[in-house]
Amino acid sequence: MNRANDIDRHVGARIRERRIMLGLSQQQMADLIGVTYQQAHKYERGINRISAGRLYEIGQALSVPVNYFFEGLDGDRGGDLNSRQRMCLELARNFAVISNERHQEALSQLARALAAEV
Repeated sequence: MNRANDIDRHVGARIRERRIMLGLSQQQMADLIGVTYQQAHKYERGINRISAGRLYEIGQALSVPVNYFFEGLDGDRGGDLNSRQRMCLELARNFAVISNERHQEALSQLARALAAEV
């Protein structure tokens, strides 16, 4: 039973990561899949189990296949994000919010230039 709870938390964490990468709020995701904000929150925390059909809907809403949510389950990756992963997710979320395409391109060029220095 404990293993099942670990899996629920892992799947929830993957949902949260993907939602943040896409720059969506929990409310926006909840609206996309037809549930309340509270239900979406409980899914992400692994508090409520997600049915196969609902997981499929979530995958569709987040543009990923269902197996995405199980990636890293048997690997070394823990459920918690390290500080670098958090920073990358935050960067992706903020980038997605930038509405000016020229600003997005400038930021992208800056990142390429900085990466090339390494």
